[in-house]
Amino acid sequence: MSSDDLDTVTTLQDPVRRAVYDYVAAQGREVGRNEAAEAVGVQRTLAAFHLDKLVEAGLLEANFRRLTEKTGPGSGRPAKVYRRAPGEWQVSVPARDYRTLALALAETVELIGGDERAEEAARRAGGRLASKGEDLGEVLRRRGYEPYEEGSRVRLRNCPFHVLAEEHPLLVCSMNLEFCRGLLEGIGEDAEGARLDARPGECCVSFSKINDN
Repeated sequence: MSSDDLDTVTTLQDPVRRAVYDYVAAQGREVGRNEAAEAVGVQRTLAAFHLDKLVEAGLLEANFRRLTEKTGPGSGRPAKVYRRAPGEWQVSVPARDYRTLALALAETVELIGGDERAEEAARRAGGRLASKGEDLGEVLRRRGYEPYEEGSRVRLRNCPFHVLAEEHPLLVCSMNLEFCRGLLEGIGEDAEGARLDARPGECCVSFSKINDN
């Protein structure tokens, strides 16, 4: 844990600031000040204050663009918009470094050709972390996937294994798929409802929507 990471996470202690961050992060797109203010129920100036503090902390990034299709005289200046920053922060007291060991273990699996057994282990792990009858969305949120619905699919804004996936994409994505299939089996659903369905900036897995009827 670095002091910078701790300072960054401490920025979210304010409940309004945390609500503003959670809203922007959940949208998966740029959000204007008015939209953020309305979403969390505060004045625009207060929302702008917290949004800019989140940018200073590195949790959000800011840009400018027009929020309407009007151009030319009278169209106004581009508005300041915000979206979640791509960085990653971890806080552990005392300091721990699981990431380095996880990277070394992933490299070892690839060197010895243990992909199949790693996938089997991931599927069993997923099954242990979900209980029959649980709501899939809640299970995914608890594991940090940030699910959202789009058409007939449930997609995932966040990959909890992002650092590993960047270094060992084939191994980690295949293990992630099996982990997600294990989650489905754990809640009593068809494991084939999870499939590889990568999108830039999102998790590599998506799910078929579960019919509650």
